[in-house]
Amino acid sequence: MKSFFEAIGSLFTDFLFLPFNALRDLELTNWWAANFINWFFILICCGAMVYWIKQLNLFKANNEDDQDTTAHSFLNK
Repeated sequence: MKSFFEAIGSLFTDFLFLPFNALRDLELTNWWAANFINWFFILICCGAMVYWIKQLNLFKANNEDDQDTTAHSFLNK
């Protein structure tokens, strides 16, 4: 049983964490390159939020937005 858990530990430390180790080493030389993935995901989230807000405004302009408090059954009380 001990060798099973050692194999799992070896899998993570020797193989699955290699990209993170590379990013850690890259951060010492170039912070922007090491955080490119983070900036990429932040841009995706910002784009999704802009799209979502545009869709909300579109529904509101067409009077399709139901803001009545009885729209949800749990608010009827």
